[in-house]
Amino acid sequence: MAIVKIIDKSFKNGEEPIKYYLEDWVKHSIDTAVIPALTKKDKDFLICIDGSEGAGKSWFGIQLGKYIDPTLDLTRVVFNAEDFRQAIYKAKKGQVVIYDEAFTGLSSRASLSGVNRALVSLMMQMRQKNLCIILVLPTFFLLDKYAALFRARVLFHVYENKGRRGYFRCYSRKLKKLLYLLGKKDYSYPKKLYVPRRMKGRFYGTFALGDDKMEERYRNKKAKALEETEKTPMSAGQIKYRNQRDVCIYLLRRRMGLTYTALSNLIGDYDIEISSVQLFNICSKFGDKPDEQLIPNEKNEIIEEEKKETSKKTKKKHATGD
Repeated sequence: MAIVKIIDKSFKNGEEPIKYYLEDWVKHSIDTAVIPALTKKDKDFLICIDGSEGAGKSWFGIQLGKYIDPTLDLTRVVFNAEDFRQAIYKAKKGQVVIYDEAFTGLSSRASLSGVNRALVSLMMQMRQKNLCIILVLPTFFLLDKYAALFRARVLFHVYENKGRRGYFRCYSRKLKKLLYLLGKKDYSYPKKLYVPRRMKGRFYGTFALGDDKMEERYRNKKAKALEETEKTPMSAGQIKYRNQRDVCIYLLRRRMGLTYTALSNLIGDYDIEISSVQLFNICSKFGDKPDEQLIPNEKNEIIEEEKKETSKKTKKKHATGD
């Protein structure tokens, strides 16, 4: 095993570099295949990591991501489709974005629609920016067939061995296709599908984004995302109609050159209430930003509206005694 040392430029003077073990062959593959694809061959790269809950797949994904892109930080580790979309739009050329625990609530196929749709709709952005996407999910078989067979370059299956975490098998593009075809029916990893010994390995539990405080921030962010998901479950149909509404609102604003306030008033004429802040949040998912020349007072309007909504929420909280 090789010890990799990550020197993060965002660290303050005196902070120790991040060090952790990485299998020699994994490090070599990243150095000779992944990084050149992003920096020299004008391509993107999709890596899938799956495994049972608690197997360590999130940690392993962060370790891979930090080695590929030393600038990786918590802002590009996301837990839902909307944050994933935002991270893609904001990412710079050649950077890594990690979609962690991509499917929450795996009891139905509705839970996977967000990530599959996001992958399809954002593929152009991923290619243009030469991004490396690391998708961490409980099972590879819930991924859309096109993404699983043709877009994902490699799959790491993380598992426990006699109760010990930190083991993985790597499925190349060819093996990954065979696995999907052979194991999709019962979500199994057939033993008859031989994975060479040289494509197996171990990893250890070092948090690769920083110190204990950063790890705590990561855990809090993940817990909050899960809590929000459980509070507001949506069916596949609801997600579909919401996304259709969002894209129509975005196109209406861009084509007509409306401010968020003007658009809010227009929609209000039909007895439908959507605030300028809500409209801003919807349009920003598609990379929209207030145009200072076209709408000079827009940011002020949004700030004032945000203050009003915050005040309303505070009053409501006090009234209910929460």
